[in-house]
Amino acid sequence: MTAHKSGDPTTLNRLYGRQSGPKLRKGQQELVDTLLPAVSVPAEGDVTAADLFGYDRPLHFEIGFGGGEHMAYRADMLPDHGFIGCEPFLNGVVQALGHIRDGALGNVRLHMGDALDVLSRIPDGSLSFVYLLHPDPWPKARHAKRRMMNPGPVDMIARKLKPGGEFRFGTDHPVYLRWALMVMNGHPEFDWLASDPKDFLTRPGGWPETRYEAKARRLGHEVWYFRYRRK
Repeated sequence: MTAHKSGDPTTLNRLYGRQSGPKLRKGQQELVDTLLPAVSVPAEGDVTAADLFGYDRPLHFEIGFGGGEHMAYRADMLPDHGFIGCEPFLNGVVQALGHIRDGALGNVRLHMGDALDVLSRIPDGSLSFVYLLHPDPWPKARHAKRRMMNPGPVDMIARKLKPGGEFRFGTDHPVYLRWALMVMNGHPEFDWLASDPKDFLTRPGGWPETRYEAKARRLGHEVWYFRYRRK
């Protein structure tokens, strides 16, 4: 997952390192060869629900979907909504393809690469939900500009959300938590949907536990959940 101080995708650098891990098994490679082309976001042009799914519908966008379990859960729960997931790592994309195949999820489209490349092509005011769950914390101060939770990307997220749309953010990393609160507190385009601490210490309904969250809890980490409404 990448980030930069600027919201202009032409100024963004690829900052997420290598894109694949161990060699894929035969069945995994078949998913990449056959299913991925069928569900990939087009490489050029505007990205709209009508173009991706044949007609207009509420559109969700997940940045760095990991293994795709959250996206698959939401897509199965909301079959009349459309979902776009972006993930730079091949092994995560393969796992998401497995969810799409096993769940017969015709309402999901994928992009293997930088989420901001696709987000920048979505017309302003088109998205109902944006998700950023357990992003790479880049905990060292000199790496702070690499975080997705930075003014440039957050401003772009705000532009792409429709009024009343929701931005959901989750993390178990205290450094990223403090940074995200600095970025989001007082942002002119968002209202924080929390009235007391339990609102960000309890996972909201319709927000399934991901493998990253489960790992964090096994390690004894606290997990925080944030919901912001586009004004």
